[in-house]
Amino acid sequence: MAVIMILAILGSMGLAQQLNPLFTEKKIKNYLPHMTWPEVEEALQKTDMVIIPVGAIEQHGKHLPLCTDICGVIEECKLIAQKADVLIAPVLWVGISEHHMGFPGTMTVSPETFEAVVYESAVSLIRHGFKKIMIYNGHGGNNQAVNNILHKINHKTEATAVSLNAVQSPQEDKGVIPEIDWHAGVGETSWMLYLANSLVDMSKAEKPILTFPPSAQKAFERAKDNPNTATIAWATLFTPKKVGKKASTRELTNNGVVSSGHPKDAKAELGQKAAQGFLTAVVKFIEEWKKIN
Repeated sequence: MAVIMILAILGSMGLAQQLNPLFTEKKIKNYLPHMTWPEVEEALQKTDMVIIPVGAIEQHGKHLPLCTDICGVIEECKLIAQKADVLIAPVLWVGISEHHMGFPGTMTVSPETFEAVVYESAVSLIRHGFKKIMIYNGHGGNNQAVNNILHKINHKTEATAVSLNAVQSPQEDKGVIPEIDWHAGVGETSWMLYLANSLVDMSKAEKPILTFPPSAQKAFERAKDNPNTATIAWATLFTPKKVGKKASTRELTNNGVVSSGHPKDAKAELGQKAAQGFLTAVVKFIEEWKKIN
């Protein structure tokens, strides 16, 4: 018996030496990149629903990975797929991130390219029989382009497309999340600590030094009496450096984080609460849509 065990161990060691040591992914159910075409064909017998996650490859401070906006939504979608039994089809990792180009590693595409790639990818899925398309967007810079894609799908194809970002879920604990926590702050860091923990390096988390352009500061100050004034500030923030509004991310923050808090206050438990709340709301939404048509 001992000899057999030794041979088995040696055999497994030999096999391990023949395999790529960097590949650690496990096959995920309903995750299109991992599936074979017969598995997709079988899935289409049970569902015509697919989620397309989109995000960005852009800076997220010194402690979060460049893939935060896309890795986070893909992992969230994988969890949704297990509960709702729908497919996940990521088609584009890069997003519209010109305003983050002041930090090395950020990648960006034009709105026209983004819209064309996502739309045409969705059309290919529609041709196979997916008629209910859900887009989940993890990056604010993509918002307008995603709306354009949804409109195009709904007006040019037989499919129906919706944004999962419109699904209402429990709000984050406002007593924990700072008032300004827009990018790579406490909320987003907590989210990633739960969804993709191994990619987060909390030893490098730093509180940022923020510098808002005078026009935005004045607009936010006046918004205390007239909340509508904040719209003026938002129109100027997170804009490309070349337009001269002094509101690209590199001009707003010294380290890439845009938060009045400290990312070190992030906790996986906070991220789990937010992710699970959204998961529950989306699964309920999907189950309702299944009953409609």
